[in-house]
Amino acid sequence: MKTLLAVLMALLSSAAAAQAWPTKPIRMIVPFAPGGPTDIIARLAGQKVGELLGQPMVIESRAGAGGNIGTAAVAKSPPDGYTVLLTSSAFAVNVTLSPGAYAESDFIPIANLAQQANLLFVHPDLPAKTLAELLALVKGGKHAFASPGVGTTPHLTAENLFNVTRKLDVTPIHFKGAGPSAAAVVSGEPKIGAGAVSTPLAFVKSGKLRAIAVSSARRIPALPDVPTFAEAGSPGVEDYTWIALFVPAGTPAPVVQRLSDAVNQVLQAPEMRERLAALAFEPVGGTPQAFAAYVKAEIAKWGKVVRDGNIKAE
Repeated sequence: MKTLLAVLMALLSSAAAAQAWPTKPIRMIVPFAPGGPTDIIARLAGQKVGELLGQPMVIESRAGAGGNIGTAAVAKSPPDGYTVLLTSSAFAVNVTLSPGAYAESDFIPIANLAQQANLLFVHPDLPAKTLAELLALVKGGKHAFASPGVGTTPHLTAENLFNVTRKLDVTPIHFKGAGPSAAAVVSGEPKIGAGAVSTPLAFVKSGKLRAIAVSSARRIPALPDVPTFAEAGSPGVEDYTWIALFVPAGTPAPVVQRLSDAVNQVLQAPEMRERLAALAFEPVGGTPQAFAAYVKAEIAKWGKVVRDGNIKAE
């Protein structure tokens, strides 16, 4: 009887604490370097979510190991709602690429804030204006493509396209971020690249890069003349770089719901939608349950590419 009473008291105490949450600032861990798209969206959304919750969200960058260091740190944090993770689609890749760093079960997915397609692009000197021409060009030769980092979804989109699906020999050259990889293709070393749309976009518009195809389900407003992979003759390629919020497993359900409600409210604001559009991102949102199902599907999809491509973490 005493044990049952103790359990009931603990549950009531937990529920009361969740209802009062938050009573102090919330740490938002971003497992990548400052200045990238994840960090930018963390600061945009974090401020607005904090305002709705009545407590500031303090952004803390914990970069390293392709996002694993910061992600693992959040997994080990108390599940009280005062430490949250804002990360990219690398979360779904690293479960397979870096086994042991953390597990899907270590987290509760809250919401997919925003996503953007990956873009395959080339140096304008390369004699390939379509995906078919590019695939013909690299067939039987020794070529390379620039990647923003091993295990990023742009890397895996290109890896899957060239090497897993078609068994071509196109070697990834990994750079420390999207900016350096796009700049390398602008300089012509190498002449093929893959990246989330926002980084190469300005180079494409200025003519310094040529866009080949986007990995979205439909053409994107920022590049209306660029075909999707399906339109370009490669159906089944629908990949996104996404940025999302997670909390440690065991976080009380009322806290999860309050965070979800706040995020979705922020994503509906015209100002936020305009800011995301300027970064070539589209807002997503939705329920924690729907996002959890999406994360599970992403882990399965990228896990297959990692295994089939024999891709190893650096």
